[in-house]
Amino acid sequence: MADTGEGKKEEADYKRLHNFPLIRHTDMPEEMRVEAMELCVTACEKYTTNNESAAKMIKEMMDKKFGSSWHVVIGESFGLEVTHEVKSLLYMFFGGSLAVCVWKCS
Repeated sequence: MADTGEGKKEEADYKRLHNFPLIRHTDMPEEMRVEAMELCVTACEKYTTNNESAAKMIKEMMDKKFGSSWHVVIGESFGLEVTHEVKSLLYMFFGGSLAVCVWKCS
């Protein structure tokens, strides 16, 4: 019994330690990067079990704020290669293993 309690405690500690945004790559200007990162965190916290809704929220807000043609991918264990406009790519992790990639292309 003590092992399962300790295992749950370690898992909770891991989630608490990794519950912050970690930017892997970006070429966005500072102001755009901060706004996009905050938007991604808000959407992922609001839709914790529905990545599609979170991605839709991010896309719609980025389209309104920075013009159209934004694309968003949210998930775990995926790879991608994209062509994007210069200074419009953000690739980050949130909550440990949830990856968010936001980019603009026309």
